[in-house]
Order: sequence, then C-alpha cells, then structure tokens
Amino acid sequence: MKKHIITIDLGGTKILTALIDENANIVARDKVPTDMSKGHEYLVELITGTVKSVLEQSSLKEDDIRAIAMGVPGTVNPITGIIGNAPNLGIENYNIKEAVEKNFNIPVLIENDVNLAALGIKYFEFKNDVNNMLVVFVGTGIGGALIFNNALFRGSTYFAGEIGHMRIDDQGNLASGKKGSTSFETLASRTGIVNLIKKDIKDGQDSIITKLAGKKGIKSKVLATAVAEKDKVAVKRVKEACDIIGTVLGSIVTLTNIDTIVLGGGVVEAMGDYMKSNIEKAFRKAVLKEPGEACKIVVTELGDDAPLYGGLSLAEEFLS
Repeated sequence: MKKHIITIDLGGTKILTALIDENANIVARDKVPTDMSKGHEYLVELITGTVKSVLEQSSLKEDDIRAIAMGVPGTVNPITGIIGNAPNLGIENYNIKEAVEKNFNIPVLIENDVNLAALGIKYFEFKNDVNNMLVVFVGTGIGGALIFNNALFRGSTYFAGEIGHMRIDDQGNLASGKKGSTSFETLASRTGIVNLIKKDIKDGQDSIITKLAGKKGIKSKVLATAVAEKDKVAVKRVKEACDIIGTVLGSIVTLTNIDTIVLGGGVVEAMGDYMKSNIEKAFRKAVLKEPGEACKIVVTELGDDAPLYGGLSLAEEFLS
C-alpha cells in the first residue's frame, strides 16, 4: 500500500512542498518564491518543479506516492478542485487540481490553506485534547478554519472560516453594512499593518522601519525587530492590530463557544508571545464571561509545518 504523501503549501509569497512518510516524518522539502507574473501555467510549472525536487531528494518514484495534497490561500472546492477566489494570488475560477494532475500519475487533493493547517494542528499537535477549535493565521491576509466536534467544518459551499473578510469597524467591532467598515484583514493582517506604517512614515513620523527593511520590504521579522526595539510607529500599529484581532475573536467565541483558539502565520511566528499577550487582553474584554472562561488561546508549535502535516489527514479523508 502506498503510504507516502506530498503536501504543498501554496502561499502568497512562497511555495513550500514536503514529502512525508508513513510515520509522519518529513523526509524531503523544497521551497521557492511564488511568482504569478507569468500566469497560471507558470505557477503550475513552479509547483511541479517542487514536487519533482522532493521526489529526487528522497529517491522515490511517483508509484510510491499516495497523493499530492495542496493548500491554497482562498476559497476552494475540494471536490471539483476549483479555486473560486484566491485574491493574494490573483486567481479566480481555476481548476488547479486538473492542471497539476496533468503532470503526474498521482491523485491531487486541494483544500484551503488554513483548513489544511487546522487538520495538521488538530491531529498532530493536539490529537484528542481539543474538540472545537478556531485556527487563525495572520500573514499576508488573515485566514481562519473551524473544527467542530472533532471534524473540519467547511460550510455549505466550502466557504466556512473565511474570517479575514468579515466587516468590522476600526476598533474590531462587527459592522452592519459597508458604510464606515472594512474587512478584518485590511486592518489587522501584515499587509494592513505595513500599509498603516507606510502612511505614518509618509506623514513624517520617525521610525527605524525603513532602515531595517532596506530593499527587501517590511516583512514579519522586520516588524518583530522594530517592536523589540520599541519603535513607536511599529508598536502602535502592531498593538492596534492585536486589539482588533482579540475583539473579533471575542465575538466569534461568544457565538461558537469553542474551547481553543490557535494562532499562527508569519506575523504570529515572528512575535508570538507579544501578539498572544495583547490579543488575549482584547479578547477577554470582548468575549462574554462563560464562553470566554471555557476557551484558551495558544500559538501553534508546528509553525509552517502545520499545513504539511494536514496533508496526511486530507489524504486519509478522501482516499480511505
């Protein structure tokens, strides 16, 4: 029986691919920058190249691989393989499952990237210790995934968990209608934080961010360094984002009564303790007492590997 799988974490900035054996050991990896400048076909070429790379590293052949599982940052239909909308990739209504399968004699499975991470976190980090869980990844955007009664909740049209698109005001309170509101990720993702910092600097506020970033841009590690150095602009904007995240999560937990919130993504990995502490303070102010007392907030220990392990669970679900 084929026991190895290949998992691809297709992100807005990188493609991370791993080959995993039957004992959940990652035996080979490859990572390349995401490049959409040449369109869908070139993206598939990049993905194909990473798959071939991990096969070569492990000396395995296609016949040894049970499935290729891929996480995509957007709305996906795991049955048809169609990406409905992946705004960070600029993709709409594209069947990436069929496109990748043309290059291999291996079944391709697709899932939302945070859903895939949630499967990895649930079954390889917490196992039976968590029944109802919200996973929140803060990075280029903000993605979410829901585990209800030990199972991934995808919703009626596979859209469940897309918390980054919730409409809120600038304090993180849920907003009715679009007037005076914006999306959650516009304010609190790394992109949102960076846009506000750039505006502050343009308006004449002093900051070490420009020097730290150089030509590479303001990435999560740059933000973390600036916060550690107590840069006023960075501290203000990251703290505001934490307040908004905590407030939104308080409303979600009041509604769902889940037992665990798991934080992850590049921004959280870079400043885990700082963000968790500030998010939790805002969360405790926003959530109702009873569901709040029943819910703990943690930072995933799997980091970037969470969706990689999730591929094992996805293969088990769809190919068993």
